[in-house]
Amino acid sequence: MTERLISKIFIGFLCLSFNVYSSVNEEAILSDNYPSKLSEYGFFSNQAKQIPEADVLPYSLITPLFSDYADKNRYVYVPQGQTAEYQNNEVFKFPIGSVLIKTFSYKKINSNDSQRTLIETRLLLNKKSGWDAVTYVWNNNQDEAYLSIAGKTVLTEYFDDSDTPINIRYRVPNKNQCKECHLKNDKLVPIGPKPRNLNRIVHYSDGPMNQLLKWEAMNLTVENHDEITSVADFTNSNESLDKRARTYLDINCGHCHSKTGSANTTGLYLNLNESNKKSIGIFKPPVAAGRGTGTFKYSIVPGDPDQSILLYRMISGEPDIMMPESGRAIAHQEGIDLIREWITAME
Repeated sequence: MTERLISKIFIGFLCLSFNVYSSVNEEAILSDNYPSKLSEYGFFSNQAKQIPEADVLPYSLITPLFSDYADKNRYVYVPQGQTAEYQNNEVFKFPIGSVLIKTFSYKKINSNDSQRTLIETRLLLNKKSGWDAVTYVWNNNQDEAYLSIAGKTVLTEYFDDSDTPINIRYRVPNKNQCKECHLKNDKLVPIGPKPRNLNRIVHYSDGPMNQLLKWEAMNLTVENHDEITSVADFTNSNESLDKRARTYLDINCGHCHSKTGSANTTGLYLNLNESNKKSIGIFKPPVAAGRGTGTFKYSIVPGDPDQSILLYRMISGEPDIMMPESGRAIAHQEGIDLIREWITAME
């Protein structure tokens, strides 16, 4: 038997075990009125510990978006009897009633990984009118998250690799700010769960399994998608520098800086599929960037990162200069180091 046939038989067996009664409140998902509390959706069997219901599946990305060093728990819900469709180089086409759930948190000092400070949980709800974004902010007791349309600033701290506490003014986005990143052709869409960013082994409670096969086993998606090329893990130095840098820019910048994104008029396209060197930024002059240019001439000057606008804006913390312009309060040093190395290595 071929490996593929064995996988199909195994998946068929697993599918039988995942036909469980759903406790998720689908009426709340589709309603025009948002529930005041996160718990009203029924996504979690233990919300404080972020333990999902059986039909709400955790997932992770090979290379995630940077958000002020916050850790993220991601989950996907697809209504029973429906599936998401594979789209080449795009996020799955999810059916109406699907939800993407993302909780942002920081590890507490001298604690195991289960003891965390929960900050916010963002939901992308696929309604009949299209995708809708809403955020819930966790209370001080860490037992409930409450609807936040206007956003919020949360004073908290994270700990670096040496367990040194770093204070941070964490910014929960308001509802309109979600559109800054999630717009595509003027419509709100998900960003992260593309097949190429999910194609990895994940350790589930019932054992390790490739995420794409797991999604198929749980009837979340239709049959697999042949020969999917995975993105790079930007932290893995064993992968090529160019692939790591392009992947990092794709997930952190490419959703806006693309021909269909909110920064489409800039001509700077940082999505992974872009092949034109000038569009990527090499010797590309800026378009109406104002102070964001730092008096430099080009987005990328090969071999000279300190003359490159791209790196200058990644380093800056000033609101009218920094990129990304929302979603972070501090600079991502590991990302800066990667892009500096990438530009330095260019001929």
